[in-house]
Amino acid sequence: MQELWSQRADAAEGAVVARHARRLWGLPGTALAVVAWPPVRRERLFFRWHYWWQAHFLDCAVDAASREPTAKRRRRLTKIARAHRLRNLTGWTNDYYDDMAWLGLSLERAQRLHAVDNRNGIQALEMELFDAWAPDSGGGIPWRKGDNFFNAPANGPASILLARGGRLWRAQAMADWIDATLRDPDTGLIFDGIRTGGTTQADRTGAGVLDRAVYSYCQGVVLGVETELAVRLGAPRHRERVHALVAAVDTHLCRDRVVVGGGGGDGGLFDGILTRYLALVATTLPGDTAEDEDARELAAAIVLASADAAWENRLEVEDHPLFGADWESQARLPGPGRTVASFSGGTVRSSSVPERDLAVQLSAWMLMEAAYTVAAAGYVL
Repeated sequence: MQELWSQRADAAEGAVVARHARRLWGLPGTALAVVAWPPVRRERLFFRWHYWWQAHFLDCAVDAASREPTAKRRRRLTKIARAHRLRNLTGWTNDYYDDMAWLGLSLERAQRLHAVDNRNGIQALEMELFDAWAPDSGGGIPWRKGDNFFNAPANGPASILLARGGRLWRAQAMADWIDATLRDPDTGLIFDGIRTGGTTQADRTGAGVLDRAVYSYCQGVVLGVETELAVRLGAPRHRERVHALVAAVDTHLCRDRVVVGGGGGDGGLFDGILTRYLALVATTLPGDTAEDEDARELAAAIVLASADAAWENRLEVEDHPLFGADWESQARLPGPGRTVASFSGGTVRSSSVPERDLAVQLSAWMLMEAAYTVAAAGYVL
């Protein structure tokens, strides 16, 4: 099974590299991913590039280099990081804390696992996230600078990065804030976020107005930080939260262990992020109780069943797989003359055929790498 999933991860990597990876503006020693296939001119020229999608492009490239280290893969890590900094124009940071957290995670993994030295970038990103902590304003850290929306997609990856960087007290405070503020007591799932100072919505707490939307990647990042804290601190509450959240994901976000739903635009990455951190639970969650073992086995089963479904429902186009936005359904072939992804309100909206969007294909690549990781740990479908 390990070899099978390695081959499938290879295929997913090859598809993204062949269709999307290009030099940034023709500059040698750079690589970014064109955000759609087939692209329009503004996408080919990187006028649109989507900062956080490129962070996940780098993270997937780290996965591939970890699965089978080669000189070519290690060079690609350097090229992607360099191109990201150049295309961002102002250096490593921007105004969105969730964006910066995703980039920090990918740079940290590239450095820790493959000695790709971006210590200045990692430090700059970590300090932005550390300094954004705002308990007096209702947080958490906000979604973006100057905003009053405090959400799981910012606090989750930020707390993972801070935990890996040794700032455990702050990472634990952020995890505790998420659990106290955003966990749905009925389903056990994590809500999107909370807006402080609002007066027009009905779902209020003492600290603000809850956005009760449930997104799969919110569950993923919480699983990630709780697992990291369980490893580093040993406090039982972190393992117990993982047990409960894995079970809630299976009950409410899966069908026959397959993560359901999906979409394009930014949402194309959501399910892949969930499976990345389910794989972390399966391979890293400490403890030898029945609850620990059940959580690890269930997490692995969701990853493998989802990856098998996504693989079976792919298309083969020009000798490369094209994965669907919904892993339960047959992938659709994008083409010219359809609505392309657009950016509004801080969010990338889906193309009319979501398979066109880089995010969807990155998510599938992430899923195949996650399946390889759990298979290498001895889990089987």
